[in-house]
Amino acid sequence: MFNTTAWNRLRYSLYAPLYDAVAERAFRRPRRIALDQVTWHTGMRVLLVGAGTGLDLPWLPRDVEIHATDLSRAMVRRAERRAEALGMDVQVAEMDAEALAYPDDHFDVVVMHLILAVMPDPARGIAEARRVLSDDGQLCVMDKFQADDHPAGIIRRTLNGLTSAIATDITRQARPLLEGGGFTIEQDTPVMMGALFRALMARPN
Repeated sequence: MFNTTAWNRLRYSLYAPLYDAVAERAFRRPRRIALDQVTWHTGMRVLLVGAGTGLDLPWLPRDVEIHATDLSRAMVRRAERRAEALGMDVQVAEMDAEALAYPDDHFDVVVMHLILAVMPDPARGIAEARRVLSDDGQLCVMDKFQADDHPAGIIRRTLNGLTSAIATDITRQARPLLEGGGFTIEQDTPVMMGALFRALMARPN
């Protein structure tokens, strides 16, 4: 099984120099759509989980407090440089999304873009997001998901053995994951490749 925290830390450190070339333009519109689903207010405390090189930063309001985490130190360094180039004060930290070093009920918004499909235990990641999110907070998710109304078939599950090792899990389902983690989904918008990539905004139950 390749999808482990250690393997993800290694591979995303290797991917870091090429990540923007692959992901910046392709996911620009999906990121904006996802973030536009959030109801923003001045002074909000915002957490970007699995922030990568900070590609969400240009689309965030400038009047909020931003924290960004990533498992890979190479990604964290690039996010720091992007924040500096944008003139944004962002607190960036190397951190495992499945063990966030923040207190309970600390954030108004948690953003999880393109991370639920790569982490070893997405249910644990959602549980951590719920823990650090205030009871009236908002969870912003954008990722690739298997359809909610049926599990992945045998061909997709077989192919997933390869895709999860080098890129991403292609069998995870959004609604069971979020609703099982204590969230109510308020918006669910297809954003790319038909309904493969979706932007969801959810609130704690």
